[in-house]
Amino acid sequence: MKEIDFELLKSFLGNKLDLDSQEIEIRPLSGGFSNLTYLIKTPSEKFALRRPPFGYKISTAHDMGRESKVLEALRRASYTKSPKPILFYKEDDILGAPFFIMEFVEGTILRNRLPSSGIIPTGETFQLLSKRSIDCLLELHQLDLEKSGLGLLGKPEGYVQRQVSGWTERYQRAQTDQIPAMEKSAKWLLENIPAKENKGFIHNDFKYDNLVLKSDDLAEIKAVLDWEMATVGDPLMDLGTSLAYWAQADDPEILKMFNLTHLPGNFTRQEVIEYYSKHSNLDLQNILFYYVFGLFKVAVIAQQIYKRFKLGQTNDPKFGALIEVVKAAAMKAEKSILSEKI
Repeated sequence: MKEIDFELLKSFLGNKLDLDSQEIEIRPLSGGFSNLTYLIKTPSEKFALRRPPFGYKISTAHDMGRESKVLEALRRASYTKSPKPILFYKEDDILGAPFFIMEFVEGTILRNRLPSSGIIPTGETFQLLSKRSIDCLLELHQLDLEKSGLGLLGKPEGYVQRQVSGWTERYQRAQTDQIPAMEKSAKWLLENIPAKENKGFIHNDFKYDNLVLKSDDLAEIKAVLDWEMATVGDPLMDLGTSLAYWAQADDPEILKMFNLTHLPGNFTRQEVIEYYSKHSNLDLQNILFYYVFGLFKVAVIAQQIYKRFKLGQTNDPKFGALIEVVKAAAMKAEKSILSEKI
């Protein structure tokens, strides 16, 4: 892992934010597999800094300027569950890449294991969190696109076709192993694109570990994080990705590493679909397509990050295990296609 010159960053922040650089503390925040996040602590405030990962560049998924613009547009849309953007810096002379700073939202993030201290979520907590998570996703999908400027952040016409083609091409560029189920899933997706297109603002990576929860009430969502892939497109593609991450107790263990939805109390995937359908005017008749797309997309994301590991651009062992995620997600997609079940 490359080192960041924190002293240079502190000096820059001291000038930009009118702070004493000697009183600024910076440390990495543990998190997912993508963009790097750092906590910036001053005597009076806390901020979060986001920059792209080191090494292998993955398309435009790490566009810091765009993520900052998304947060600005969400504030204009009066969406209260997004962090306030503070500063975007487009040059690479400070951190070796563009970065942006946003407010730091205090709370708890449920990653791939239960908290070791504090409040432990119960089955009742997970039941309520399941419901509120889908409510949160529905709210995003139903945001007004015009007044906020969110409508300028994407091209909804032909979105599904572009996504299927684009993720297939990304997989081909990042491929390291022969996985027949990936080839079969890509072919099936291209042949089964729904005729009807839907339009809405979508997060594109909506799952528990991108939610900041109130520490003394883990069923209350304070903020949604990681807006790097947010755009305007088909909300059912967003739902499909969330369903792909929504592991159940009977899923392969490797697919449970992204979410705690497999624990007792959580909605099943079918309950997620039924709840979303009940509170949306969208037709979920082709939800199998969107779920298979979600699995394929999760597999490609894992493949892209795994390639960084294979190229020696990171030695983190958790990256090395991601090829098993690719295989498991691909097998799950193929099985769902054959059984026509989610």
